[in-house]
Amino acid sequence: MNLDHPRIAIIGSGAVGCYYGGRLAQHGHDVHFLMRSDYEQVKQHGLKISSPLGDFDLPKVYCHRSTAEIGECDLVIIAMKATANEALLSLLPPMLHKKSMILTLQNGLGSDDFLARHFGSAHVLGGLCFVCINRLAPGVIHHIAQGQIALGEHSGAPQARTEALAAEFRRCGIECKVEPSLIAARWKKLVWNVPFNGLSIAGGGKDTAALLEQRVRDLMRELIETAGRLGHAIPLSLIDDMIERTRTMSAYKPSSLIDFLAGSEVELEAIWGEPVRRAKAAGIEMPEVERLYEELKERIAGR
Repeated sequence: MNLDHPRIAIIGSGAVGCYYGGRLAQHGHDVHFLMRSDYEQVKQHGLKISSPLGDFDLPKVYCHRSTAEIGECDLVIIAMKATANEALLSLLPPMLHKKSMILTLQNGLGSDDFLARHFGSAHVLGGLCFVCINRLAPGVIHHIAQGQIALGEHSGAPQARTEALAAEFRRCGIECKVEPSLIAARWKKLVWNVPFNGLSIAGGGKDTAALLEQRVRDLMRELIETAGRLGHAIPLSLIDDMIERTRTMSAYKPSSLIDFLAGSEVELEAIWGEPVRRAKAAGIEMPEVERLYEELKERIAGR
């Protein structure tokens, strides 16, 4: 892939897709957004992004209604919910050439494997976003805090392209690091996502400020211990580190809570179901996570 002048597509133009795609476009990249409901607003008025790193507007945005209209790209960034992955089977082919990179920024477990199964592991990278961000209105994004992306290769160890992509992200104002193991990094992110996204829903709409309690720690410990038994070592010190980082977010509503309150699909299986299934397949019980998973199923069914 040519990182000097890559053609980039953003699939999933919500808060995450618009923020990171906007950063790349701000620094001169040729970025094309697939948009549906926000198409007319963004086509006419562009993107407006407020951020503690500095507000910026993109008055002209390349937005499209179909991936066929976008055409072949060097880098395709997927920022849509994992619940819609089946749609990628028809969305992605018009944008791919032999050297295209597919970077999924989706939560949970399974999306990397899904993409590798259908499009080839050599094309697939995963990115884990540690960012507090909300979409306030069509084309209006509020970046609250953090913003780091951790990159990894589905096929194994980092490659030259992984390092080059991370360096280009950093040049565009996106804090970025390369992970030696993508799957280990995904388990590490679950240590935050499972308790805070899950308990915010199970607890009746609580934000992160109300969730710094013992059950959070119990869930985090169980996830770290399970990851370790699966061969992905994560230090227990991560618990205190993540809780302290969460305090800096103030009363932030996690993305799954926003989806739940809006009546949208929640990434139930990718974030809670799949870790439980993978643990069981290895003969490992996760009673705390499984209890939360069952609570969430009831909450979602009862909306």
